[in-house]
Amino acid sequence: MANKDAAVAELSEKFASSNAALLTEYRGLTVAQLKELRSSIREHASYAVVKNTLTKIAAKRAGIESLDDQLAGPSAIAFVHGDAVAVAKALRDFARANPVLVVKGGYFDGNPLSAEEVNQLADLESREVLLARLAGAFKASLFGAAYLFNATLAQAARAVDALRQKQEAA
Repeated sequence: MANKDAAVAELSEKFASSNAALLTEYRGLTVAQLKELRSSIREHASYAVVKNTLTKIAAKRAGIESLDDQLAGPSAIAFVHGDAVAVAKALRDFARANPVLVVKGGYFDGNPLSAEEVNQLADLESREVLLARLAGAFKASLFGAAYLFNATLAQAARAVDALRQKQEAA
């Protein structure tokens, strides 16, 4: 009983400290494949094989009700502490190479996700790419503003120079 309480407490803490949790079914994966999967998401998440009944209790303690229907069969959860998009991409890519891994759903920032929504999350660009695009857009708008200011000043300088030349000729 003490072991179960400790396991529930540990899972509750993982749910509480994660910004997302992605639920998978790992039936049919070898130990080597699980190790490969863990190493592919290590930078942004931890991957844990869980007992469904204990996970349901832990999720409820953490205020997450949406996983109950998805917790059936051999389950494992990727507890995301970094970039959720990168983890979703890694899980999707791993599932393509190893079709026995099934992404069942999860939650992200307190909102439940279906398996389809996890795939949509995986289709997003990574945080770094989105930030780079935003920086590029800012740079382009600043360049445009600088060009506009310079063009107005250059036009005024040409007008003053033309007036000066006209007065010198007169």
